[in-house]
Amino acid sequence: WGYRFFQGSLEGIDREAKTIRLAPVKDEDGSALIEAHTIRYDILAIALGSVSNDFGVPGVKDHCLYLDSRVQADRFRTRLLNHCLRVSRAMMNDPSANEQVRVAIVGGGATGVELAAELYNAAGALRHYGLEVFDESRMHVTLLEAGPRILPALPEKLANAAAYELGQLGVEVRPATQVVEARPRQLITKTGEVIEADLIVWAAGVKGAEFLSDLGLETNNRNQILVTDTLQTTVDPNIYALGDCASYTPPGEDRPVPPRAQAAHQMASVVFDNIVRTQKGRPLKHFTYQDNGSLVSLSRFSTVGSLMGNLVGGSMAIEGRLARFIYTSLYRMHLIGIHGWMKATFLMLVGRVNRIVRPKLKLH
Repeated sequence: WGYRFFQGSLEGIDREAKTIRLAPVKDEDGSALIEAHTIRYDILAIALGSVSNDFGVPGVKDHCLYLDSRVQADRFRTRLLNHCLRVSRAMMNDPSANEQVRVAIVGGGATGVELAAELYNAAGALRHYGLEVFDESRMHVTLLEAGPRILPALPEKLANAAAYELGQLGVEVRPATQVVEARPRQLITKTGEVIEADLIVWAAGVKGAEFLSDLGLETNNRNQILVTDTLQTTVDPNIYALGDCASYTPPGEDRPVPPRAQAAHQMASVVFDNIVRTQKGRPLKHFTYQDNGSLVSLSRFSTVGSLMGNLVGGSMAIEGRLARFIYTSLYRMHLIGIHGWMKATFLMLVGRVNRIVRPKLKLH
C-alpha cells in the first residue's frame, strides 16, 4: 500500500536529526507493550486533529463531557442511558411522576445542533428497548450558544429554520447565553442564571492539543501550528501541518481558515501535491481555501445547509429532502475517495443491510 503503520502517541520532534519520538504504548497494568522509540523522516506531515476548547471556563474539565474520542462518546452514552433508566423506573413506580432527563449542550455549532436532534431520535426509540414508559417528552435538551444565533456558519434563514425544527422537537434553544462557570449538574451564565442539568456536553469550539505548543514549532493561542500558504510550518519547510491542528490566515483576511472537514480535505490534496513536487524539484502549490458550503443533519427529522461555488453560481440555501440527499451523497463520495468504488459500494450495501437487521440503538 506504500505506507507503514506505527502505533503510538507523538511525544516530540528532533528537527536537526529529522526524527519523531513516540511515547511507549502501555497495557492496563502500566507495563510497556511497545517501548518509546524514534522514527526517521525526510518530510513530516502533522495532521493530529483537535480537542475541545474550554476557553478557560472554570469547572468545565471537571463537570462537562466532551465528544473528542470514542471513549468519551461511550462514556456519554452510558451516562445518558443510566439517566433514562432512572427516569423510566421512577415513572413505573409512580406514573404521575414528572421526571425528565435534562441535558445541556454548550455550543450551537454543527456538533451541538446535530447532537440535540439525535437525542430526541434516541429518546423516541427507547420505548422499543424495554423502556416502554419513556418517550421524547421525558427528554429535555437545552442548547446554549454565546453568539446571537446558532449555526453561525450558515445563512441566518437556515439557522432560524434549524432553530424552529429543534424547538418543534422540544429543544430549548438559548442564543446569546454565555456560560461562565460549570458546577456539578449546573451551569452558571454571565447574567447569573443557574441552569440545572443531569448531563452537560461541552461543544463550544476546538483547539490544538496542548503538547503541540511544545514541539518547537510556531503556534497560536489555540495551540494550532502556524503554516505558510504552501502549508509548510513557518520554522521548518520539511514539516507540513494540515487540518484542525494547523492555522493559516489568507492574505487580506482577518480570520484563519475555519477548522472544518472540507478545509482539511483541501489541505490534504495540496500537501500531497507539494510532497510530490518536492521530490521532483518542481515549484510548490499555494493553498487557497474554497468554501463549498455547509450541511447540518437534524437526525431523521430534517437537514439544512447551503451550497456555494461555481456549480450553483454563488450561494444556495437548501433544506429538507434535497439537503438530506446531498448530505448522504457527500458521505458516499467520502467513502469512495478513501476505499475506491468497489469497496465503497460493498460498504454501502452492507450498511443498508445493517440498517434493516441491526437495532437502532446500542445499549451496551
